Order: sequence, then structure tokens, then C-alpha cells
Amino acid sequence: MTPPGNCPGCGSTDFRTLFQATDRLYKTTTKIFFVVECSQCGLIRLHPRPQPAELRSYYPGNYWFAPEPAAADRLEEAYRRFVLRDHINFVRRALDSARETGPVVDVGCGGGLFLKMLGEGGAKVLGLDLSPRAAATAWKRGVPAACATLDAVPLPPDSCAAVTMFHVLEHLENPAEYLAVARELLRPNGRLIVQVPNAACWQFLLLGENWSGIDVPRHLLNFRARDLEALLDFCGFQVLRRKHFSLRDNPAGFATSLAPGLDPMARRIRCGAESPRVRLLKDLAYFALVAAAVPFTLLEACCRSGSTIMLEARKKP
Repeated sequence: MTPPGNCPGCGSTDFRTLFQATDRLYKTTTKIFFVVECSQCGLIRLHPRPQPAELRSYYPGNYWFAPEPAAADRLEEAYRRFVLRDHINFVRRALDSARETGPVVDVGCGGGLFLKMLGEGGAKVLGLDLSPRAAATAWKRGVPAACATLDAVPLPPDSCAAVTMFHVLEHLENPAEYLAVARELLRPNGRLIVQVPNAACWQFLLLGENWSGIDVPRHLLNFRARDLEALLDFCGFQVLRRKHFSLRDNPAGFATSLAPGLDPMARRIRCGAESPRVRLLKDLAYFALVAAAVPFTLLEACCRSGSTIMLEARKKP
């Protein structure tokens, strides 16, 4: 293996290899990648880092939830609304604390369900996504969305009440650049809300390369809470609040780690032929596994070792 170069966190060239893996979830490639850890600061990253054109090929066109007329899909959206309440309440509390005007910009908005729910409570919202199909789906939901990156959003500085990034930073080659743009867009007391998989969780310790949070080859960086807080501090943010449990992500992530072949999104992306009966049985098996994972994921979160970490931050004075 060729050396991975300087650590993006501390600049060190010393590293150790944790394991090698390929795309276990969506099977977009059979290429083998290494997951390495910096010997100095402990930041975990993918090696070799895919080139931009190669990286795009690892994101299927339907890499987000898009409801269809079928009854099963309507039930799935109802389930997603239920588990998204976790995120909605976290963001609403941040907005109440900030007391700022302006829109909430969600980076990587997908089909816009989160923003639709947030807008139903009266918030002004704007979604950003790199997928034209995702942005179009958001518009169909009544959510204004643009196919753009954060640095291309048509908003003036100091104009946003909040910027949200749920499972975005781990996909970026240089997350500090995105955070710098977010800081510029936020109003003086605006809020940044970020969520990433937590590489210090019990699930990673138990499952290693089979943990879905590592998501080779789409996750270029894998953060522990300390890594994320150090990055935010470097980018001029002060962390105000931490949350180690997500009803949407922690139990489902554990279920997907144990049985990736049952994951509804993975099955949709792989386009395997399923009869309605088989689909229903697999969905029921998956959601039973998710329900069974709730006690364990609550326990690890109570010990501040949950499989995700969500932070609220504001600009340093």
C-alpha cells in the first residue's frame, strides 16, 4: 500500500491500517480500499481517496428517499416522519435559543422531508443537494431547493438563522471549507447543526469494517466526537449542545450493519427483483431488527458512545 500522505487533521504522515474493505452496502464497486488511522491525532480516513469522477460513481441516482405511490412507500414515509421528530426537535430548540430571523439552509437535503416538517412549524427553509432529482423531489413536496453546493447558494452573508448538515461532513474532501462558508452565511447568533457517524461508538468497536457508519467508499473521513469538535473550533465555532442518540439513525444503522441485505434503501438501489410479498417480508424483518436494536443503541448513547454525534454550535464571539 502506498502511504496515504499527510493527515488532514494534524499534518502527520504516521498512520496505521485498521482494515481493508469495499462497498458492502450498495455494491457500486469491487475495488478494495484501506481505512487508516492517524498515529498522531487518531483521525480515521479512507485511502486511496477517490478522484471526483470516481467518487460520483459511488453515489447511485436514487441515493435518497423518494416516495412512490405504492402503499409500502407511503408507510415508509410515515415511519420516516416519526423518526425525524428527533432531528426536528433538536433544530427547533436551537432556533428558539438563537432568536434570529432568516432561513434554515439544509445541506444535502435529499427529498426534502426534514425541511417540509420544519417548515410546517413556521420556519423559512431552503434545501441544497448535488442531485437534480433530489432537488426536484423536494420541490414536489413544496420545499424550495437548489441543485448547488453551499458556496454557490444565492444568499448574502449574515442572512441565515441556521445551517444544518446531517451526514455531510464525512463525505467531503475538505469539510473546513464548507464550515467556513456556513460561518459566513450565519447571522451573528445563528446556529450550525451538524451530525456525523461517531467512530468512537460501541458499534464500531464490536463490528469493525462491518459497521455501516464507515460506509466505504463514500465516507472520506470518519470522525470521533473529539475530532468533530476540534474541527469546529478550528473553523471558528463554539459547541453549545451535544446529542449522542438519533432515533432515525442509531438503531437503523445497527440493523443495516448486521443485515445489509435487508436495508430498504440498499435493496432499492441494487434494483433486485422482489415480489410484493418478498418485499413486505424483508421490510418487516428489517424493522423488527431495528426495533430490537433500540435498547442497545440507547445504552451506548447514554454512555456517550452512540453511533452518531449531533452538535449545535454558534460563531465564536
